[in-house]
Amino acid sequence: MGISPAPEVGDTVTWRRVLVTGGAGFIGSHYVRRALDAEKLATTVPFPDLSELIVLDKLTYAGNMANLGPVAHDSRLRFVHGDICDAQLLDDVLTGVDAVINFAAETHVDRSIHGPQDFIITNVVGAQTLFDACLRNDVSRVVHIGTDEVYGSIDVGSWTEDSPLQPNSPYSAAKAAAEMLVRAYHATYGMCISSTRCSNNYGPYQFPEKVIPAFVTRLLLGEKVPLYGDGQNVRDWLHVDDHCQGIDVVLNRGEPGASYNIGGGEELTNRELTAHILNSLQRDWDTCVEYVPDRLGHDRRYSVNDSRLRALGYSPKNSFAQGLADTVAWYVDHRPWWEPLL
Repeated sequence: MGISPAPEVGDTVTWRRVLVTGGAGFIGSHYVRRALDAEKLATTVPFPDLSELIVLDKLTYAGNMANLGPVAHDSRLRFVHGDICDAQLLDDVLTGVDAVINFAAETHVDRSIHGPQDFIITNVVGAQTLFDACLRNDVSRVVHIGTDEVYGSIDVGSWTEDSPLQPNSPYSAAKAAAEMLVRAYHATYGMCISSTRCSNNYGPYQFPEKVIPAFVTRLLLGEKVPLYGDGQNVRDWLHVDDHCQGIDVVLNRGEPGASYNIGGGEELTNRELTAHILNSLQRDWDTCVEYVPDRLGHDRRYSVNDSRLRALGYSPKNSFAQGLADTVAWYVDHRPWWEPLL
């Protein structure tokens, strides 16, 4: 196994063949569209020498080929339908690959409460299978995409990457286990792997089980939106494009074995978020909101300190007000995308 050392900050890095697992999902597909159509999206070009971008996706309920539609014509894109738990398939697709970004995961907390096993298989066994395959195929660089939910809940202040992992749901426990594998594969094998821990993402193409698209689509259908408990649970909101920008920073400048928080800098209670969404669609609180019992093990507050990543050049570009307005407008204009998913 000949794992290459990580690039130093400021180095010019060339990635010619890149594998994006889970690349037909919400965040993964945005990363792919951003990489292949940077000029249209008015963003920096993350892979100036790219010859092939391989998307590997199992196409579960949240994976959608329509998410790749805007770049489907690009000759550099190759789609492979498959599972990161399939070691033989991974060996086939990883031949000659320089870098891997692992988005593949089960991600919905409510689903994990009612069926944890799929989360353990994909988020833990899948990550281990992928990391092993990267070792066998001498992949130079791996970035594993995680979540701030691995920290649990924090009443005051913000987590740093050195804060203890105290997950409170089967989903976050599975993601925390994968974080430990990232650390172990670097320490044991010298693997050039880093991980990210993002706050709550939002943006276009997000599957409508997540809170912002769920609320927007329900309101567009004339339905009420459910608010857990007292609505005072706090989340930090991160636009998906800022998240992808942060991933590129970690890919090119991140320290092997290290984790990096990625935040959006916009903390809101669920009640405040609901009000923003109602206002954006000119809906009334009293007629459109219903209170429902709180989620089991519901974390009260998330807040990340992402100064480690900002020291490498990360800075979110999207204000929440504009990002939410653009996101709501996208769902208004793209009913043919989301209505079949319901």
